[in-house]
Amino acid sequence: MRRKEIKKLLREYKIAPKKSLGQNFLLNFYVLKKIAKNLGAEDVDIIVEVGSGLGFLTEILAKEAKKVVAIEKDKKLSEILKEKLRNFKNVKVLNIDVLKFSPKEFLGKKSYKVVGNLPYNIATATIRHFLEIEVQPKEMIFLIQKEVAQKISAKKSSLLKLSIEFYAKPKILFYVKKEYFFPKPKVDGAVIKIYDIKRGIPGIDRDLFFKIVKAGFSHPRKTILNNLSEGLKLEKREGRYFLTRTGIFHSKRPENLSIKNWFNVYYVFSKKRFK
Repeated sequence: MRRKEIKKLLREYKIAPKKSLGQNFLLNFYVLKKIAKNLGAEDVDIIVEVGSGLGFLTEILAKEAKKVVAIEKDKKLSEILKEKLRNFKNVKVLNIDVLKFSPKEFLGKKSYKVVGNLPYNIATATIRHFLEIEVQPKEMIFLIQKEVAQKISAKKSSLLKLSIEFYAKPKILFYVKKEYFFPKPKVDGAVIKIYDIKRGIPGIDRDLFFKIVKAGFSHPRKTILNNLSEGLKLEKREGRYFLTRTGIFHSKRPENLSIKNWFNVYYVFSKKRFK
């Protein structure tokens, strides 16, 4: 598909991309096919597509999947999708906010995967929504902002990276040039795979874990000892005592601690029973 064809289609439907919803339509058919191929629609009951837009990826998925649930927040676009895909009996279009989507309500106990070209302004919130939800997907593949994908997959830790690694493993599959979108965004995109999804770590209180992690990242350029002592309101000698028991050097910075390091910090510091 070409840019002028997209513009013609938008004129026919009398719509324009909404900046407020982060609408940037992917034009490259090869990239769409590559996303669908990496997803592998055949080994689950349902494919949930987020931000279906004009339905280009939806149509590809509908030919491969048992059932596709297409989520589109824009009411006008959702109406266009229903009309455009009316001959596909295995496609259901939902005009809702993805952050209010409940798999338990719409899918029951059926297995599913999630895919989509995510608006950059809700990418991380969408990923976390599906990771923290009661009925988790088997796998997710999203096209998101390149810098965000790199931060999630980086060697150095961050709150964002840890919030995903607590539940799953991330992997960048390939990059997508900004020229492949209409309207063209300011940055390139990346297709990221979120897999090995689980409910969390048995025996770990998620809220307490992230309270400790957030304290550890309260001042990224300070040492882990200073951050944990200040953030958890500990005397520095007490913070040093706990940190010594983790086997982590006091002078380390939070970004240099792996997810396993943070689990060790949790196991030791949680004995303090912070409220």
